[in-house]
Amino acid sequence: MAKKTIADVDVAGQKVLMRVDFNVPLDGTTVTDDGRIRMALPSIRSVIDRGGRLILMSHLGRPKPGEDNSKFSLQPAADKLAEHLGAAVTFANDTVGHDAAAKVNALQDGEVLVLENLRFDAGEKSGCDKFASKLAAFGDVYCNDAFGTCHRTDASMVAVPQAMEGKPRVTGFLVEKEIRYLTEAIESPQRPFVAVLGGAKVSDKINVIDNLLTKCDMVLIGGAMAYTFALAQGGRTGKSRVEEDKVELARELMEKGGDKLVLPMDTHCGDDFSEGCNKVVVTAGEIPDDYEGLDVGPQTAAAYAEIVEGAGTVVWNGPMGVFEMEPFAEGTRAVAESMTRSSGTSIIGGGDSAAAIRQFGLADKVSHVSTGGGASLAMLEGQDFVAVDLLDDAA
Repeated sequence: MAKKTIADVDVAGQKVLMRVDFNVPLDGTTVTDDGRIRMALPSIRSVIDRGGRLILMSHLGRPKPGEDNSKFSLQPAADKLAEHLGAAVTFANDTVGHDAAAKVNALQDGEVLVLENLRFDAGEKSGCDKFASKLAAFGDVYCNDAFGTCHRTDASMVAVPQAMEGKPRVTGFLVEKEIRYLTEAIESPQRPFVAVLGGAKVSDKINVIDNLLTKCDMVLIGGAMAYTFALAQGGRTGKSRVEEDKVELARELMEKGGDKLVLPMDTHCGDDFSEGCNKVVVTAGEIPDDYEGLDVGPQTAAAYAEIVEGAGTVVWNGPMGVFEMEPFAEGTRAVAESMTRSSGTSIIGGGDSAAAIRQFGLADKVSHVSTGGGASLAMLEGQDFVAVDLLDDAA
């Protein structure tokens, strides 16, 4: 799946239409976490430092076309980008309208324009060809550096590069890195290849578990979905969150996985969903009626840590428990810390796992932290990414 990158294109004097992920949290007009903007900077600087004329497009939030969506404006993101670049960033008050067209035409070499929120136009989510053709007309080069939406078929991800066929269509550095780590991990891992999967629902991870059982040496299960597996084994789950309609599916996955599928041995429980609740550690499948499982127990945490530490490649997606509450963070912390001790390739699959490893201050001690929870999950499922397939292959 190796693709050409923005570094492979001579951008001097060219208009580069770059899809980025500026879907940043806002407090009014203030960006409260600019991580996604900072991660796009290498691709952005590559264009402007080489004399390209850069047009940035992104979505932010879930606006409803035709309503007052001012709180979803990308203006604050454009202002924050200007701070990082130490240079002016022009902002268009629309996406494909008169203001955007005029400002695209006025762009000079080395300058940056940010278009207003793509989702202000219904054509973005519908994949409208008319909307896409207007965007496509802005660019001489298309660049996709928005991994978080690579699994989607929004106009800016698919219809726009389709409309730009015959022009260079490349990845940004962020997308290139994501593809390299996630596809290589699945297609040619160093052994043993270990996956750690957590989260609330078996149904959210069915396809991931199913796919990874054919590729991994071991798949370790944690989080609330472990209680559905416990129920499938005839265990007691108390007040734990379970998917009773997925019990038969859990049995099928256990049968398919055999010794590869590793389930918790013990559970850390509480009698209330709070830090101050009464707590007890029990054997897995023996949760008292008035308690709920909120983390894997210490025996499981130690066993999982040992397996992870010895992995040649390890991919982690989903916490082991309610890590946001300190008493129930130990299972997740044990996995996170063991990944930093592993001499192999360690990949965090975005979402809550990425939040956890940042909470523990360990993000810079693993090989890769994915920027896209849903996209990384889709890649681990083995899904095809049309948005990536459309881009030019590396030589």
